[in-house]
Amino acid sequence: MDHDSLAGAHEFIAAGALLNLPVTVGLECRAHVTGTQFEQRTLNNPEQPGSCYMALHAVPRNKIEEAQAYFAPLRKARNKRNRLMLKAMNSQLFQSGIYLDFNNDILPLSEYKNGGSITERHLLFALSKKLIETFKKGKTLIAELHNLNINPSSALYGLLADEENPFYEYDLLGVLKAEFLQRIYIPATDECLHLNELIAFAQSIGAVLAYAYLGDVEESVTGDKRQQKFEDAFLEELFEYFIKSGVRAITYMPSRNTAAQLKRLRVLCREYKLLEISGEDINSPRQKFISSAMDNPDFSNLVEAAWALIAHELGEKDIYTTKRSI
Repeated sequence: MDHDSLAGAHEFIAAGALLNLPVTVGLECRAHVTGTQFEQRTLNNPEQPGSCYMALHAVPRNKIEEAQAYFAPLRKARNKRNRLMLKAMNSQLFQSGIYLDFNNDILPLSEYKNGGSITERHLLFALSKKLIETFKKGKTLIAELHNLNINPSSALYGLLADEENPFYEYDLLGVLKAEFLQRIYIPATDECLHLNELIAFAQSIGAVLAYAYLGDVEESVTGDKRQQKFEDAFLEELFEYFIKSGVRAITYMPSRNTAAQLKRLRVLCREYKLLEISGEDINSPRQKFISSAMDNPDFSNLVEAAWALIAHELGEKDIYTTKRSI
């Protein structure tokens, strides 16, 4: 899954075929809930109240191009905001003597020319590379972060102090996302559909639309989220809204949330008859693509859901009636 794009779907499907590995494809996007009781609340988007990340799962193979075309103007609109955020970033970095150019520093890090999208993470990764190029690694760079009023957590401080750290760029990116992004963030508007529009589109192509549960964050597993309250305080109310609106699935990471959060979430999913989908968020090369949390037999339903997504995507069975175990 990629942001606002299915440009890599065919390559991913072909790679799966080479390994005889069943795969499923989709995309992640943001939607707004203006006009609802949630428009001023923080859902699962740390940067913007009234905005939520949604996952478009199991896009049928014969609908990939239609979905890619549907999101094309949204990717274009997003780039207008990306350029404005880069301008804000450059103004913040003036004292450090750093300047980033969108065409030369940002675009080459992306697959935009091939239909991919550019996100805040691309901007921050370009900044990460420029900081390392300018201030090297270790104490000098950390000192410059402090000059910019960017203060890494104790765990990330140790990683940045290690000049031999093979994941240095990504760890620095995590610090920038948690401690710097909010200073340059411009709310997403034109690039976001209303949730009702997104629901209608998902239904029109037969894809499975899921809300990506985040949950209150105490310590970020991916290292790029600060401590913050999200949807836990009003989860029942949110689920009632989803049911009335037509959202029928929830995706979550078994490795990210606490046991208490997962227990409550799963009870509510069953109470509201929402399909549960496992969705691991890979933001760093430190993370493994195989989730050891899935070894827990309590999550066997997520394995069944993965097979159901594949069957649905291939047009073999409807996901809401399919069950298959391995």
